[in-house]
Amino acid sequence: MALNPVPGPVPIRVFVRLKLRITANSLRGRPARIVMFVLGAVAACLLAILGHAIFALPGLLDRPVMAGVLFPFGGALLMLGWVFLPLLFFGVDSTLDPAQFALLPLRRRNLITGMGAAALAGLPALATLAATLGMVTSAAQLGGLGAALTGLLGVVCGLLLSVVLSRAVISAFATALRSRRARDLATIMLAVVAASIGPLELTLLGVLNRADWDSVEAIARVTGWTPFGAPYTMGLDVAAGRAWAVPLKLLIVLVTVGLLVRWWSRTLEQAMAGTASAGGRAVTPDRRRPVDQLLFRWSPRSRFGALTAREIRYWWRETRRRAALVTLGMAGIFLPLSTAFAGGGGQATGLAFIVGAIAPIGLANQFGYEGSAYATNLATGVPGRLEVHSRAAAHALFTVPLLLVVSVMTGLVADRLEAVAAQLGVLLATYGAGLALVLPISVRAAYALPDTTGPFSLSSGGGFSKALPGLGALFGALLGGLPMLIISWSWPWIGLPAGLAYGAGAYLLGARLAGRMLDRRMPELLAAVTSR
Repeated sequence: MALNPVPGPVPIRVFVRLKLRITANSLRGRPARIVMFVLGAVAACLLAILGHAIFALPGLLDRPVMAGVLFPFGGALLMLGWVFLPLLFFGVDSTLDPAQFALLPLRRRNLITGMGAAALAGLPALATLAATLGMVTSAAQLGGLGAALTGLLGVVCGLLLSVVLSRAVISAFATALRSRRARDLATIMLAVVAASIGPLELTLLGVLNRADWDSVEAIARVTGWTPFGAPYTMGLDVAAGRAWAVPLKLLIVLVTVGLLVRWWSRTLEQAMAGTASAGGRAVTPDRRRPVDQLLFRWSPRSRFGALTAREIRYWWRETRRRAALVTLGMAGIFLPLSTAFAGGGGQATGLAFIVGAIAPIGLANQFGYEGSAYATNLATGVPGRLEVHSRAAAHALFTVPLLLVVSVMTGLVADRLEAVAAQLGVLLATYGAGLALVLPISVRAAYALPDTTGPFSLSSGGGFSKALPGLGALFGALLGGLPMLIISWSWPWIGLPAGLAYGAGAYLLGARLAGRMLDRRMPELLAAVTSR
C-alpha cells in the first residue's frame, strides 16, 4: 500500500489571498467597519504622500547634506515605529495568527514566507513603501538613474527588514511569555519603552536644535552603517561616488534579515503552541461572601459600587488595560520633563494638556476587552446610564491622580507653581471633553479583540482603521480643551473651578448620549465584540 506523499509547500499567494479574504469577510455586512476601513485607507494615503514629500525634498532642493541626515534618522524611526507604534495605538494585526496553523502540515520556512508576504500586503507596508519612495526621488535628482535604482533596492530591503523585525520581536515575546506574571511584566516593560518614544523624540529635537551640526552629521553617518539606516542610504552613496559602500551595506541588511528570520523560525513553533498553563499553586479558599469579595471596603453597597469595583479590578489585573495605563503614565510624566530638557520649559505648560486628551483613549474600545462576557451585563439588564458611569468612574480613579501629578510636575518644570491649579483645571476640562467623545464611540464603534493570551494581539485586521475613531476623539478633545487653555493663561485664578465645571458638564453630556445609545444597541454591541 502506497504511503500518502508529504504535502508540498503552499504557494505564497495563498497566504496573501487568505489574509485579504479574512479582511473582506470581516467587513461584509458591517457598514461602520467599512467606513472605518475606508477612512483608514485614506489616512494611510495621506501619510504616505506626506512622507514621500518629506523624503523627496532634499533632492528637489539639491541638498545632499540634508538627505544624509534625514534618510538614516527617518529610516531608523520607521523601523522602530514598525515595532512599537502598533503596541501604542492599534495593536498587532493578528489576521493570520500562527496558532491558527498549528494543526496544518506546514514547514516553518513555508509559514514564515507566507506570513511575511501577507504582512507586506497590508496598508502599513504599502504606506511605508510609498513614503520611502521619496528617497528614490531624491537619489534620482542627486545622482541620476544609477542612484535611483540603488535607492529603490535599499527601500525594498528596508521594508523587508521592518516587517521581519516586527514579526520576529512579537513572535519571540509570545514564546517567552509562558506565565501570567511574565506576560504582565513584559507587557508593562514594552509599554514603558513604547510610551518613551514620543518624549525621546522631543528631547532629541531639542538637543539637535542646540547641537553642533557637524556632530549631527557624524551621528547620521554612523547610523547609516547600522541595519536601521543602511538600506536607506545606499542611493546617497552612489550619488556621492561611494559605490563601494553599497555591497557592504547590502550585506549588513541581508545578514540582519537572515538572523531575524532564524530567530523568528526558532520561536514560531512554540508561539503556535500557545502559552503553557499555570502551575498548580495552592490557593487559599476565601470564606467571605461573593459580594464582599468583589466590593472594596469603601465601595457603595449598590449596583454602581459593584460595577465600579469590577472595572477597577479589570484595569488593575487585565494585561492590555494595564499596558494602556502604563503608556498614559509614561506620557504624563515624561512629556513635561522632555519638553523642559529640550529647552522649552515655558512650553511645558501648553503641551501638558495633551495628556488630558490622551487619557480617555483607553476607553475607546472598552467593551471589546470583555468580548462575549458582556452577555452577563446584557442578561442582567444593567441600564446603559449605570454602565457608562461605573466604567468612567473606575477609569477616573486611575487617571485623575495622574492628572494631578502632571499639573504639579508641569508647574515645577516651568517654574510656575502658582499655575498648578489652573493647569489641573485645563487637564480636567480636556479629560472631560475626551470622555464626552470617547464614550459614544465605545458604544458605536466597538470591535472584537482576538481570543488569545498574547498581550500584543489587539486587533484582527484593519487595525489602523479601527484606531481612527479613538484618534479622532483625541483631536476633538484637544480642540475642546483649547478654550480652557486660553482662559487659564488669561485668568489663572479661575482655571481650576472653570475647568472642573467645563469637564464635568462635557462628561455628563457625553455619558447621557452614550447611555441612551447603549440601551438601544446592547444586542448589536454584544455581536460586535464577540469573536467569530
